[in-house]
Amino acid sequence: MEFDIGFTDREITPWGGMVFLKQMLQKIGFSKVIEANKDLPVSGSNRGYNSTTIIESFIASIWCGANRFLHTEVTRHDAVLGNIFGWKRTPGQDTFKRFFSKFDQAKNQRISDYFYTWIFDNFKFNNFTLDIDSSVMTRYGCQEGSKKGYNPAKKGRPSHHPLIAFIADVKLVANMWLRSGDTSSSNNFLNFLTDTLNKLKDKTISLIRLDSGFFNSAIMNHLEEKNIDYIIAARFTHPIQKIIKASTNWIILDTGIEICEQMYQSESWSKARRIVIVRQRIKDRPKATGKQLRLFIEEEIHMNYRYSAYVTPMKLAPAEIWRLYRGR
Repeated sequence: MEFDIGFTDREITPWGGMVFLKQMLQKIGFSKVIEANKDLPVSGSNRGYNSTTIIESFIASIWCGANRFLHTEVTRHDAVLGNIFGWKRTPGQDTFKRFFSKFDQAKNQRISDYFYTWIFDNFKFNNFTLDIDSSVMTRYGCQEGSKKGYNPAKKGRPSHHPLIAFIADVKLVANMWLRSGDTSSSNNFLNFLTDTLNKLKDKTISLIRLDSGFFNSAIMNHLEEKNIDYIIAARFTHPIQKIIKASTNWIILDTGIEICEQMYQSESWSKARRIVIVRQRIKDRPKATGKQLRLFIEEEIHMNYRYSAYVTPMKLAPAEIWRLYRGR
């Protein structure tokens, strides 16, 4: 195979694929959305950059692989990238630092509400499934809010413990709060949920799915008052393990999978709630998820199974409750 080797005086870039990002932003009218937001900081200098250029170039830098301010200098010095987006001048790291330093908590709230609402207003879709989860982000050095807390990957290392809401149906993040590393999974959950619902505005949440970190009576009471269906993985407290051990009404779903349901009322609950219990035989399903009953681990029957349990007010069949949660 022969190749022609030549020279050109035209500027070239490894980021030519950013043309598609520019086309997408144009199609959704992103620059007009930015211009319509009066809460964004405005430069007081005649040589300052407008908000549209700053935000577009920051997004482009992230798409090109930047994960710290210093990396934005790579895209800043790429003249072709600037031509693709139509920037007269491309901002650098100092511009981004000054821009974001003008944000405070109130401004963050107003701007995030504005953009999240705009995103979901454009979805002609309703009756969402909302998954809320907490995560651990390990930090190195001294970063504001990073503290020692639950960190299974790097024990003893400072971290942040963000709370994130996902719209499962359309694979989008609906909200995120960055919390210090010493907070629990359910810390400030009710305020976070209220903020998320405000961002979604007139969209309907048909189902909320939560892991065992949110197995909390206050959360369940709140969701029931809001008439929102939920499925929450049960925390394997001693009373939960005892009610699982006492269960006898098992139904076989498949090889090595059995399911049943019970009504259970904790001492801290105002009423009894439905709990769907699943057990999977380890011999038949060695990769099965779930936990063993540590209170009764010496009893042979319980040594052979992994269990999971879910509390829900929904009237669906137990197998459907389990299948719904597994989609989380």
